[in-house]
Amino acid sequence: MATDCDNLGDDLQITKITRQAAGTGTWVCGTLNGYRFEALVFPAHAENADWELGRSQISKLWIKGLADNQTVFNWDRGQDVPAADDATYAVVDFLAAGIADLVYVP
Repeated sequence: MATDCDNLGDDLQITKITRQAAGTGTWVCGTLNGYRFEALVFPAHAENADWELGRSQISKLWIKGLADNQTVFNWDRGQDVPAADDATYAVVDFLAAGIADLVYVP
């Protein structure tokens, strides 16, 4: 599993984008840096800041290692599973910094 933060994002692959039929959120699935992720992203910030991962517009984010199939991070309107290590934390930060902009192009 790569941990070079300078190249983080070079292998980002979005495998599925599904807009919710009811509501404004969009599910984004993909892979990044040896992890699989699913995120529920919204076009605007949450009314309740506690439900959002930082200021990312993400209300749900699940990350699992591809090599061992273990959940290494989970956020579901609050932290359920903290980042397992620095590499996971870097992936969380990367997704939080830009996945909403990718889905909802300004």
